[in-house]
Amino acid sequence: RCQGRVEVLHGGAWGTVCDDSWDTADGDVVCGQLGCGRAAAAPGRAHFGQGTGLILLDEVQCRGNEASLWHCPHDGWAVCDCQHHEDAAVVCTGDAGRPGLPAAPHRAATPSKRLPSSSAHPRAFNEFSLRLVNGHHRCEGRVEIYYEGSWGTVCDDSWDLTDAQVVCNQLGCG
Repeated sequence: RCQGRVEVLHGGAWGTVCDDSWDTADGDVVCGQLGCGRAAAAPGRAHFGQGTGLILLDEVQCRGNEASLWHCPHDGWAVCDCQHHEDAAVVCTGDAGRPGLPAAPHRAATPSKRLPSSSAHPRAFNEFSLRLVNGHHRCEGRVEIYYEGSWGTVCDDSWDLTDAQVVCNQLGCG
């Protein structure tokens, strides 16, 4: 099962998420982003242990259908009144990704699930990242994937509209 303390990467630093306003709608977004189905539970109070360093998100208020946690309303990056005994966590169903969103590559369940923010690597998921380059706007361009420390292109053999729709969904472009 996919479960653990929720952490995000923003501005090159990992940090936790405060449990203020944290609920299963927030957990649904995290689980979907990790390709782990939906949230079975969204515990707070550092259920999987206290993190260290920054607390990067507070008062997260997802509707449950957002493409990523940082698309949900929140108080702002690193704006919080929390301590690490309030770190948010999630227990996912482990099913395939939510309808309408692709299952993101992820590692086996670990003590913490880390979600990189778009400012660090566009639409990053653990060791993988995805971006579009040389387009006229953020939802247009050549597809590149960040893997093992470098960016590379995607071969167009067998590439079709279905593949493009997955990329668009992952990037929050519809």
